[in-house]
Amino acid sequence: MEKARISGWQLFVLITLFEIGSAFLVGLAMDAKQDAWIAILVGMISSYALIFMYYRLHRYYPDLALTEYIEKIIGKVPGRILAFLYVLYFANGAARVLRDFGAMLLTFVYPDTPLFIVNALLMLGIIYTVRQGIEVMARSAELLFFFIYVLAVAGFILIFVSGLLDFSSLKPMLENGISLVLRVAYSQTLYFPFGEVIVFAMIFPYTKNVKKTALIVFSAITLNGINLMITMIVNIGVLGVTLTSRSAFPLLSTVQSIQFAGFLERLDSQGF
Repeated sequence: MEKARISGWQLFVLITLFEIGSAFLVGLAMDAKQDAWIAILVGMISSYALIFMYYRLHRYYPDLALTEYIEKIIGKVPGRILAFLYVLYFANGAARVLRDFGAMLLTFVYPDTPLFIVNALLMLGIIYTVRQGIEVMARSAELLFFFIYVLAVAGFILIFVSGLLDFSSLKPMLENGISLVLRVAYSQTLYFPFGEVIVFAMIFPYTKNVKKTALIVFSAITLNGINLMITMIVNIGVLGVTLTSRSAFPLLSTVQSIQFAGFLERLDSQGF
Protein backbone atom coordinates (compact mmCIF):
# COMPACT_ATOMS: atom_id res chain seq x y z
CA MET A 1 0.00 0.00 0.00
CA GLU A 2 1.17 3.52 -0.82
CA LYS A 3 2.66 5.35 2.19
CA ALA A 4 0.54 8.47 2.01
CA ARG A 5 -1.94 10.40 4.14
CA ILE A 6 -4.78 12.75 3.28
CA SER A 7 -6.65 15.10 5.58
CA GLY A 8 -10.31 14.89 6.49
CA TRP A 9 -11.05 17.91 4.31
CA GLN A 10 -9.34 16.29 1.35
CA LEU A 11 -11.39 13.12 1.85
CA PHE A 12 -14.55 15.26 1.97
CA VAL A 13 -13.60 16.96 -1.30
CA LEU A 14 -12.74 13.68 -3.02
CA ILE A 15 -16.06 12.10 -2.04
CA THR A 16 -18.00 15.20 -3.09
CA LEU A 17 -16.42 15.39 -6.53
CA PHE A 18 -16.68 11.63 -6.99
CA GLU A 19 -20.37 11.57 -6.11
CA ILE A 20 -21.10 14.54 -8.38
CA GLY A 21 -19.33 12.88 -11.31
CA SER A 22 -21.72 12.35 -14.17
CA ALA A 23 -24.75 12.28 -11.85
CA PHE A 24 -25.12 16.04 -12.27
CA LEU A 25 -25.28 15.72 -16.04
CA VAL A 26 -27.76 12.88 -16.52
CA GLY A 27 -31.48 12.80 -15.76
CA LEU A 28 -31.22 11.08 -12.41
CA ALA A 29 -34.30 9.17 -11.17
CA MET A 30 -36.49 10.47 -13.99
CA ASP A 31 -38.56 7.28 -13.90
CA ALA A 32 -40.24 9.01 -10.94
CA LYS A 33 -41.06 11.96 -13.25
CA GLN A 34 -41.66 15.21 -11.32
CA ASP A 35 -40.94 13.36 -8.07
CA ALA A 36 -37.36 12.60 -9.11
CA TRP A 37 -36.03 14.92 -6.41
CA ILE A 38 -37.93 12.94 -3.75
CA ALA A 39 -36.42 9.68 -5.05
CA ILE A 40 -32.98 11.28 -4.72
CA LEU A 41 -33.77 12.29 -1.12
CA VAL A 42 -34.94 8.77 -0.25
CA GLY A 43 -31.88 7.24 -1.91
CA MET A 44 -29.58 9.57 0.02
CA ILE A 45 -31.16 8.77 3.40
CA SER A 46 -31.21 5.03 2.66
CA SER A 47 -27.52 5.08 1.73
CA TYR A 48 -26.64 6.09 5.30
CA ALA A 49 -27.02 2.45 6.36
CA LEU A 50 -24.52 1.32 3.70
CA ILE A 51 -22.10 4.09 4.65
CA PHE A 52 -22.29 3.14 8.33
CA MET A 53 -21.49 -0.49 7.43
CA TYR A 54 -18.45 0.59 5.38
CA TYR A 55 -17.28 2.77 8.27
CA ARG A 56 -17.60 0.02 10.88
CA LEU A 57 -15.57 -2.34 8.72
CA HIS A 58 -12.96 0.39 8.40
CA ARG A 59 -12.83 0.77 12.18
CA TYR A 60 -12.19 -2.97 12.55
CA TYR A 61 -9.45 -2.89 9.89
CA PRO A 62 -8.18 0.72 9.84
CA ASP A 63 -4.95 -0.07 7.98
CA LEU A 64 -6.44 -2.35 5.32
CA ALA A 65 -8.27 -1.61 2.09
CA LEU A 66 -11.55 -3.30 1.15
CA THR A 67 -9.90 -5.95 -1.02
CA GLU A 68 -7.50 -6.81 1.83
CA TYR A 69 -9.84 -7.20 4.79
CA ILE A 70 -12.32 -9.23 2.75
CA GLU A 71 -9.83 -12.10 2.87
CA LYS A 72 -9.67 -11.87 6.67
CA ILE A 73 -13.45 -11.93 6.98
CA ILE A 74 -14.48 -14.75 4.62
CA GLY A 75 -11.19 -16.56 3.98
CA LYS A 76 -8.33 -16.37 1.52
CA VAL A 77 -9.78 -18.07 -1.59
CA PRO A 78 -13.38 -16.75 -1.47
CA GLY A 79 -11.98 -13.38 -0.32
CA ARG A 80 -9.77 -13.11 -3.39
CA ILE A 81 -12.66 -14.05 -5.66
CA LEU A 82 -14.92 -11.42 -4.08
CA ALA A 83 -12.10 -8.86 -4.17
CA PHE A 84 -11.66 -9.53 -7.88
CA LEU A 85 -15.40 -9.02 -8.41
CA TYR A 86 -15.15 -5.68 -6.62
CA VAL A 87 -12.29 -4.69 -8.91
CA LEU A 88 -14.48 -5.53 -11.91
CA TYR A 89 -17.28 -3.47 -10.38
CA PHE A 90 -14.97 -0.48 -9.92
CA ALA A 91 -13.65 -0.85 -13.47
CA ASN A 92 -17.20 -1.03 -14.85
CA GLY A 93 -18.18 2.14 -12.99
CA ALA A 94 -15.07 3.97 -14.21
CA ALA A 95 -15.75 2.87 -17.80
CA ARG A 96 -19.35 4.04 -17.61
CA VAL A 97 -18.39 7.49 -16.30
CA LEU A 98 -15.64 7.77 -18.91
CA ARG A 99 -18.18 6.92 -21.61
CA ASP A 100 -20.65 9.49 -20.25
CA PHE A 101 -18.10 12.30 -20.26
CA GLY A 102 -16.83 11.28 -23.68
CA ALA A 103 -20.36 11.35 -25.10
CA MET A 104 -21.01 14.72 -23.45
CA LEU A 105 -17.87 16.25 -24.97
CA LEU A 106 -18.79 14.90 -28.41
CA THR A 107 -22.33 16.25 -28.13
CA PHE A 108 -21.51 19.75 -26.95
CA VAL A 109 -17.86 20.45 -27.83
CA TYR A 110 -16.25 18.09 -30.36
CA PRO A 111 -19.03 16.76 -32.61
CA ASP A 112 -16.64 15.76 -35.39
CA THR A 113 -14.08 14.01 -33.18
CA PRO A 114 -14.15 10.19 -32.82
CA LEU A 115 -15.22 9.00 -29.40
CA PHE A 116 -12.08 6.84 -29.17
CA ILE A 117 -9.82 9.89 -29.41
CA VAL A 118 -11.71 11.83 -26.73
CA ASN A 119 -11.79 8.88 -24.33
CA ALA A 120 -8.12 8.11 -24.99
CA LEU A 121 -7.13 11.67 -24.05
CA LEU A 122 -9.27 11.49 -20.91
CA MET A 123 -7.64 8.17 -19.98
CA LEU A 124 -4.16 9.63 -20.38
CA GLY A 125 -5.04 12.36 -17.90
CA ILE A 126 -6.51 9.80 -15.50
CA ILE A 127 -3.47 7.53 -15.73
CA TYR A 128 -1.08 10.42 -15.12
CA THR A 129 -3.03 11.58 -12.05
CA VAL A 130 -3.27 8.10 -10.55
CA ARG A 131 0.46 7.53 -11.02
CA GLN A 132 1.18 10.68 -9.00
CA GLY A 133 -0.48 9.14 -5.95
CA ILE A 134 -3.42 9.79 -3.67
CA GLU A 135 -1.90 12.92 -2.09
CA VAL A 136 -1.48 14.69 -5.44
CA MET A 137 -4.96 13.61 -6.43
CA ALA A 138 -6.38 15.03 -3.20
CA ARG A 139 -4.59 18.38 -3.62
CA SER A 140 -5.82 18.63 -7.21
CA ALA A 141 -9.36 17.90 -6.02
CA GLU A 142 -9.13 20.77 -3.53
CA LEU A 143 -8.40 23.22 -6.35
CA LEU A 144 -11.14 21.85 -8.59
CA PHE A 145 -13.68 21.83 -5.76
CA PHE A 146 -13.81 25.61 -5.37
CA PHE A 147 -13.68 26.20 -9.13
CA ILE A 148 -16.61 23.85 -9.78
CA TYR A 149 -18.72 25.25 -6.95
CA VAL A 150 -18.18 28.86 -8.01
CA LEU A 151 -19.34 27.98 -11.54
CA ALA A 152 -22.29 25.97 -10.21
CA VAL A 153 -23.51 28.73 -7.88
CA ALA A 154 -23.12 31.35 -10.63
CA GLY A 155 -25.08 29.17 -13.05
CA PHE A 156 -27.96 28.60 -10.64
CA ILE A 157 -28.13 32.32 -9.82
CA LEU A 158 -28.39 33.14 -13.52
CA ILE A 159 -31.14 30.57 -13.96
CA PHE A 160 -33.13 32.12 -11.12
CA VAL A 161 -32.71 35.73 -12.29
CA SER A 162 -33.52 34.73 -15.88
CA GLY A 163 -37.02 33.81 -14.78
CA LEU A 164 -36.83 30.38 -16.38
CA LEU A 165 -38.01 28.38 -13.39
CA ASP A 166 -41.60 27.20 -13.36
CA PHE A 167 -42.26 25.29 -10.16
CA SER A 168 -45.66 24.20 -11.41
CA SER A 169 -43.77 21.55 -13.40
CA LEU A 170 -43.13 19.81 -10.09
CA LYS A 171 -46.84 19.31 -9.52
CA PRO A 172 -48.76 17.21 -8.73
CA MET A 173 -46.48 15.81 -6.07
CA LEU A 174 -46.63 12.03 -5.63
CA GLU A 175 -49.06 11.78 -8.55
CA ASN A 176 -48.31 8.05 -8.91
CA GLY A 177 -48.05 7.37 -5.20
CA ILE A 178 -45.10 6.86 -2.89
CA SER A 179 -44.55 3.30 -4.14
CA LEU A 180 -43.12 4.51 -7.47
CA VAL A 181 -40.75 6.89 -5.70
CA LEU A 182 -39.53 4.14 -3.37
CA ARG A 183 -39.08 1.72 -6.26
CA VAL A 184 -36.98 4.24 -8.20
CA ALA A 185 -34.99 5.16 -5.10
CA TYR A 186 -34.12 1.58 -4.18
CA SER A 187 -33.47 0.41 -7.73
CA GLN A 188 -31.57 3.48 -8.94
CA THR A 189 -30.48 6.36 -6.70
CA LEU A 190 -29.49 4.19 -3.75
CA TYR A 191 -26.83 2.56 -5.92
CA PHE A 192 -26.04 5.45 -8.26
CA PRO A 193 -24.54 7.67 -7.12
CA PHE A 194 -24.78 7.17 -3.33
CA GLY A 195 -23.98 3.47 -3.04
CA GLU A 196 -20.87 3.91 -5.18
CA VAL A 197 -19.12 5.49 -2.20
CA ILE A 198 -18.00 1.93 -1.44
CA VAL A 199 -14.99 2.70 -3.65
CA PHE A 200 -13.69 4.87 -0.81
CA ALA A 201 -13.27 1.75 1.30
CA MET A 202 -10.06 1.52 -0.75
CA ILE A 203 -9.03 5.04 0.33
CA PHE A 204 -10.12 5.15 4.00
CA PRO A 205 -6.78 3.66 5.19
CA TYR A 206 -5.02 6.79 3.88
CA THR A 207 -7.01 9.18 6.09
CA LYS A 208 -5.26 10.75 9.06
CA ASN A 209 -8.14 10.69 11.56
CA VAL A 210 -10.07 7.41 11.56
CA LYS A 211 -12.62 8.57 14.15
CA LYS A 212 -13.81 11.48 11.99
CA THR A 213 -14.20 9.39 8.85
CA ALA A 214 -17.90 8.69 9.46
CA LEU A 215 -18.75 12.37 9.97
CA ILE A 216 -16.81 13.32 6.84
CA VAL A 217 -18.50 10.71 4.65
CA PHE A 218 -22.00 11.44 5.96
CA SER A 219 -21.46 15.18 5.45
CA ALA A 220 -20.23 14.70 1.88
CA ILE A 221 -23.12 12.39 0.99
CA THR A 222 -25.65 14.81 2.48
CA LEU A 223 -24.18 17.77 0.59
CA ASN A 224 -24.25 15.81 -2.65
CA GLY A 225 -27.81 14.69 -2.07
CA ILE A 226 -28.93 18.28 -1.55
CA ASN A 227 -27.01 19.41 -4.63
CA LEU A 228 -28.54 16.68 -6.80
CA MET A 229 -32.03 17.44 -5.47
CA ILE A 230 -31.66 21.12 -6.33
CA THR A 231 -30.26 20.25 -9.75
CA MET A 232 -33.20 18.01 -10.64
CA ILE A 233 -35.70 20.57 -9.33
CA VAL A 234 -34.08 23.21 -11.54
CA ASN A 235 -33.95 20.91 -14.56
CA ILE A 236 -37.61 19.96 -14.26
CA GLY A 237 -38.60 23.54 -13.48
CA VAL A 238 -36.86 24.85 -16.60
CA LEU A 239 -37.29 22.03 -19.13
CA GLY A 240 -40.35 20.23 -17.82
CA VAL A 241 -40.66 16.51 -17.15
CA THR A 242 -40.82 15.43 -20.80
CA LEU A 243 -37.73 17.31 -22.02
CA THR A 244 -35.75 16.39 -18.92
CA SER A 245 -36.53 12.72 -19.50
CA ARG A 246 -35.62 12.86 -23.18
CA SER A 247 -32.44 14.92 -22.84
CA ALA A 248 -29.21 12.94 -22.53
CA PHE A 249 -27.70 15.76 -20.46
CA PRO A 250 -30.55 17.85 -19.03
CA LEU A 251 -28.31 20.13 -16.95
CA LEU A 252 -26.49 21.32 -20.06
CA SER A 253 -29.82 21.81 -21.82
CA THR A 254 -30.92 23.92 -18.86
CA VAL A 255 -27.78 26.04 -19.05
CA GLN A 256 -28.40 26.55 -22.78
CA SER A 257 -31.74 28.14 -21.89
CA ILE A 258 -30.19 30.98 -19.85
CA GLN A 259 -30.92 34.44 -21.25
CA PHE A 260 -30.07 37.44 -19.11
CA ALA A 261 -30.09 41.17 -19.82
CA GLY A 262 -30.31 40.59 -23.57
CA PHE A 263 -26.66 39.65 -24.02
CA LEU A 264 -25.79 36.82 -21.64
CA GLU A 265 -27.00 33.59 -23.21
CA ARG A 266 -25.89 30.16 -24.47
CA LEU A 267 -23.45 29.64 -21.59
CA ASP A 268 -22.71 26.05 -22.59
CA SER A 269 -19.45 25.43 -24.44
CA GLN A 270 -21.09 25.86 -27.86
CA GLY A 271 -22.03 29.41 -26.99
CA PHE A 272 -18.44 30.65 -26.69
